[in-house]
Amino acid sequence: MFARDIGIDLGTANVLIHVKGRGIVLNEPSVVAIDKNTNKVLAVGEEARRMVGRTPGNIVAIRPLKDGVIADFDVTEAMLKHFINKLNVKGFLSKPRILICCPTNVTSVEQKAIKEAAEKSGGKKVYLEEEPKVAAIGAGMDIFQPSGNMVVDIGGGTTDVAVLSMGDIVTSSSIKMAGDKFDNEILQYIKKEYKLLIGERTAEDIKTSIATVFPGLRSESLAIRGRDMVSGLPRTITVHSEEIEAALREPVDVIVQAAKSVLERTPPELSADIIDRGVILTGGGALLHGIDMLLAEELKVPVLIAENPMDCVAIGTGIMLDNIDKLPRRKLS
Repeated sequence: MFARDIGIDLGTANVLIHVKGRGIVLNEPSVVAIDKNTNKVLAVGEEARRMVGRTPGNIVAIRPLKDGVIADFDVTEAMLKHFINKLNVKGFLSKPRILICCPTNVTSVEQKAIKEAAEKSGGKKVYLEEEPKVAAIGAGMDIFQPSGNMVVDIGGGTTDVAVLSMGDIVTSSSIKMAGDKFDNEILQYIKKEYKLLIGERTAEDIKTSIATVFPGLRSESLAIRGRDMVSGLPRTITVHSEEIEAALREPVDVIVQAAKSVLERTPPELSADIIDRGVILTGGGALLHGIDMLLAEELKVPVLIAENPMDCVAIGTGIMLDNIDKLPRRKLS
């Protein structure tokens, strides 16, 4: 039995793994629960996510990736090891080759850390690829032609904006403004306006169920519970789409400005192609209500959401695994 090649979308919020010949076989939150007293890993992925904000003092639920890069090396390694062992992709005497994705502006030290974590968790050869490039391939764009393609990949920790042509990135920008920051803005807004403390999971529920970033596009409300900052007791309030739109206006504008700056640096011939083809949105942030309309209005070009925005990077790794022998090995200084 030979080892199977695997592609990993190592995200701040979720880890997706694509096994060659089997498709996407794993999609779990990037969370690890650890017992502080013994340093033992208690749970990984979905099981650990359920523990966030609900554990006794000696158990901590850690998210080992922050802003698209590894914040805790040992925990990341333990998490990857757990996921890879779970998949049973190792051969009798061989190890799998791993293709792993990282944001466009990671330093060579951060690249090395990602590579080392993958090697230690059981990879034979490790290939690194830039996220927006893989996301564009996964979204079905033909980036190997001499024409401009623009992708905006809004993940959990970073947003990557890139214009691609001839199989490579022409201009790009990577900013630490994405899904996690949106959750935090909602959390801070509720705290400031209502003097109510809520957790990350509640903030995420608000974002997915009633939030919008395009004024007047959605009018819904949601009852949420939290702890009153004045009395210290539990309290229920109702929040509306309109106020969440106001709360998210600033962080979303940062993404709009990043997209504008990439377009401003794009050669005119490629800009003309983008007007024809439009901009493709990928990543979990593409599901944020109204983001496509807002970007289309601000950038003055068509904006389309990819078919499965959450899975684009993992699908892209699968397509690249089929051509892994043609990939240039990324030299790490």
